[in-house]
Amino acid sequence: MNYRHNFMKKIWFYIQLVLMFGIIACGNKPENKQTQQNAVQEVAPQSVTPTQKSIVFFGNSLTAGYGLEPAQAFPALIQQKIDSLHLPWQVVNAGVSGETTAGGLSRIDWILRQPLDIFVLELGGNDGLRGISLTDTEKNLQVIIDRVKAKYPNAIIVLAGMQLPPNLGQSYTHTFEGIYPKLAAKNHIVLIPFLLAGVGGNPALNQNDGIHPNAAGAKIVAVNVWKVLKNLL
Repeated sequence: MNYRHNFMKKIWFYIQLVLMFGIIACGNKPENKQTQQNAVQEVAPQSVTPTQKSIVFFGNSLTAGYGLEPAQAFPALIQQKIDSLHLPWQVVNAGVSGETTAGGLSRIDWILRQPLDIFVLELGGNDGLRGISLTDTEKNLQVIIDRVKAKYPNAIIVLAGMQLPPNLGQSYTHTFEGIYPKLAAKNHIVLIPFLLAGVGGNPALNQNDGIHPNAAGAKIVAVNVWKVLKNLL
């Protein structure tokens, strides 16, 4: 009986060990099933018919639509607006939850395997929230812009500006915010001044984490983006 008891204890120990490593291994995966689907969707370049032009939204959880249904994410709302106007444009959602500028740089070449006419770059927010070097953030964004220009010199690049909560320090947040207009002017690209204008910091328009827009907030984000895109289509 003691032998059987000890044997069962060992078996249970190994089961717990496997489960523990499984949890650790999953720690850096997208936050929920919906964002996993978005991540999988963006891995394979999407097809665009010959009569259509494409808009690629390249970003993090804000683009992916974390916590929302796929149709509620702001890129999907942009597609709905485009369809309502019968314009020949196809939106590609290349957002991955948790993405940093370094992560975006590591996967940009894969995304550029598909043709694109407008490239919307929405990255940097996670860098700021993690206190990553501002020099590295700016450098990574610049290299992404350079690679898009090299691959598709005629494409229009749109940079989505971001801001950070004031608790990260005035110097850091001010310098971070200035990266976007600086890069836009330097590269002669289009700037969305602040992607989350009218949404950031408003509890009624954000999910419980206070970071990601809810469905109502995503609609306002889509309006912010559309104000810029409508003149480019």
